[in-house]
Amino acid sequence: MILRLSIAFLLGASIAAWGIDKDKIRFQPGPASSYEDKQTISGVTIGAQAFDNAELAKTAFGKLHPYEHGILPILVVIQNDSKQAIKLEGMQILYTDRQGNRIEPTPARDVPYIRGPNRPNFNGQLPIPLPRKKNPLMDPVIDERAFAAKMVPPGDSVYGFFYFQSPHRRGSQLYIKGLREAQSGQELFFYEIPLVSR
Repeated sequence: MILRLSIAFLLGASIAAWGIDKDKIRFQPGPASSYEDKQTISGVTIGAQAFDNAELAKTAFGKLHPYEHGILPILVVIQNDSKQAIKLEGMQILYTDRQGNRIEPTPARDVPYIRGPNRPNFNGQLPIPLPRKKNPLMDPVIDERAFAAKMVPPGDSVYGFFYFQSPHRRGSQLYIKGLREAQSGQELFFYEIPLVSR
């Protein structure tokens, strides 16, 4: 009897886990060298792609389309084909638009709070309580997909998203600096990656 209960419990747990897992978005980008928007310096390639349309967004964020809500997610893939580990702790990244404005990324933890509550104008009349709309940017997938790597071992690659409060137009680019060889501490030359693919 105990054996049957144990088997039933394990079977139920497996089905429940599968039910949770099947809704999980699986996202695996290609190597950095496979992206149209890329640059290689000292054996380290950085590929980038702006996720500014619903079709692309679905592959990484499921039903959430951050760009529709004022957030431009940019995927960054770093591929280290050098013989040195590369430290990323001091990496700085900026989105530069066509006018030359440099925009810093919004930390993933702050993304859900960039949109203040909509406060309708009641013209001095008493407000009528309205149901609050759920903020779609509260989705945990924003944080799960954020770039978090601190190092890239030789022969390995890392990836993640940076989030910018900016419209995306052809002619923009990413400016990335602060990558260093772990052993020598020498900084790699800065990257300027034109974002030409749309």
